[in-house]
Amino acid sequence: MAFFSLLTDVSFGDRDWSFTLANYTQALTNPTYAILLWKSLRLAFWVTVWCVILGFPCAYILARMIKGRSREALFLLVILPFWSNALVRVFSWAIVLRGNGVLDRAVNAVSPWEVKLNLMFSETAMVIGLVHSYLPYVILTTYLSLQAIDDTVIEAARSLGARFPRILWRLILPLAMPGLIAGAVLVFVPVVGSFMEPRLLGGRVGTTYGTLIEDQFVAVFNWPLGAALSFILLAVVLLILAAASPALRRAAT
Repeated sequence: MAFFSLLTDVSFGDRDWSFTLANYTQALTNPTYAILLWKSLRLAFWVTVWCVILGFPCAYILARMIKGRSREALFLLVILPFWSNALVRVFSWAIVLRGNGVLDRAVNAVSPWEVKLNLMFSETAMVIGLVHSYLPYVILTTYLSLQAIDDTVIEAARSLGARFPRILWRLILPLAMPGLIAGAVLVFVPVVGSFMEPRLLGGRVGTTYGTLIEDQFVAVFNWPLGAALSFILLAVVLLILAAASPALRRAAT
């Protein structure tokens, strides 16, 4: 891909090609690409935030409050999305979120007046679909961190008079931070370049940097530009992780 990003055209078949930096110039100077990149970063941020907000309580319940077969059953529900095709999951959410869909009918069944949600083809639908796909990463990594916490440490805090909110904020959350950080990174990095959920659940609103790269390879057959866009996205993600690494390292220790 690095080789393709420096070409004027693909290097197979009967096409004429030469080396150039025009692909990177176009990718860096076109304002539309910058807007789509910012949109993808913002989408990845909110998906990561919601995965952390929803994933930590689920991991805590699995690790500290449930034992035996009940835990096994809940683990099965957590990893169930991995057993189904990603395309099937996205179309399932389309059935739920579309106008007059499952969600609309469920709300109207209990509401005294007619409500039209119709969340399809919106950023909300994209976030819901992506959170469903990547939430297990946060749950599983945080669960491992919570499982490693020694029960005697929590008992010592209780014996000293600390209540549960204080134990959670000052003890459990800091000790679980390495798992939360690992899960957040595992979510943020792939979501930045995601294209299937935004395209199917977002419609026209779902045009992102990931769908732009996909179009260059699949629809336009402009592999050099698609490769250049991919490496720019990789560089941006690495810069974000490098800038955040000192804070993340302090939180993890």
